[in-house]
Order: sequence, then structure tokens, then C-alpha cells
Amino acid sequence: MKVALLQKQVPDQIIMKVLFLELEHHLKSSSGASVVAIDNKIEQAMDLVKSHLMYAVREEVEVLKEQIKELIEKNSQLEQENTLLKTLASPEQLAQFQAQLQTGSPPSSSQSQGTTQQPAQPASQGSGPSA
Repeated sequence: MKVALLQKQVPDQIIMKVLFLELEHHLKSSSGASVVAIDNKIEQAMDLVKSHLMYAVREEVEVLKEQIKELIEKNSQLEQENTLLKTLASPEQLAQFQAQLQTGSPPSSSQSQGTTQQPAQPASQGSGPSA
């Protein structure tokens, strides 16, 4: 009877060990698979964030390119206006304007407002970017 009981316990222990090893293997492979699945989800999320950022950056680049184009056109227009006003100004007005630029003082009220202020504003704006 002891022999039969002993024989029955040995296979039961072996079966238990095999079952335990199978369960352990299954849990390890399942957790490995879930780790891979989590890694894949993280990678997909990072790719999505990257694509959204790239789209936003491309849009911003287009806006900035348009602003640069407009500023270049405005600068060109102001330089042309500045050149025209310099050719129309008298030598006295140009000398007075240069003196005002050096001292940093605004045009005086005793001067004729129409001709003195017009060259002053475009010349100061136009001379900044071209310098």
C-alpha cells in the first residue's frame, strides 16, 4: 500500500512540477508579450506626437516665410521711397536731417512740416535695415 501511495505521489509531484513550469513559462511569455505590446503602443504614441509636431512646425515655417516675404517687399518699398525723398530734398534739408540724426533730436516746429518730416521718417526706417 505504501508503495502504491509512493508511486502515486511521485507522478503527482512530477505533474505538479510540470504544471508549475508550464504556468511559469506561460506567465513569462505573457508578460513578455505584454511588454512588447506596451512598447509598441508607446512607440506609436511617440510617432503620433512627432507627426503632430512636424505638422505644426511646417505650418509655422510657412507663416514665417510669408512674413519674411512681406517684410522684404516693405523694406524694398521703403528704400525706394527713401531714395526718392533724398533726391527731392534740398541740400539744406539733408544737412539739417543729418544733424538731427546725429543729435537724436526731433524736427523743430519752426521748419516747414510737409517737406522735413517726410524725408525724416522713411530715411530713419529705411537706413536701419540697409545699414
